[in-house]
Amino acid sequence: MSELTVAEATDRIYESLKADNADIDVHIATLKAALTRAGLKEAVFDPARLVQNNRSGRKLLQAYFRQRGVAVKFSAS
Repeated sequence: MSELTVAEATDRIYESLKADNADIDVHIATLKAALTRAGLKEAVFDPARLVQNNRSGRKLLQAYFRQRGVAVKFSAS
């Protein structure tokens, strides 16, 4: 498996979310590794690209990622 950048890993998560969370755990692990390589502490997502762009959807995504060791923030749209 080639090492992805944080942006590439984030794009794969967006694709996974649109595909009904297909392989989401694999993509989260890839994102976590990419963040570690880049020396970053948290992933930043664009709320406009999320399938459920409401408060409960964002909080659910944050909680799910936090359980897997990835802190999530949302960019200001």
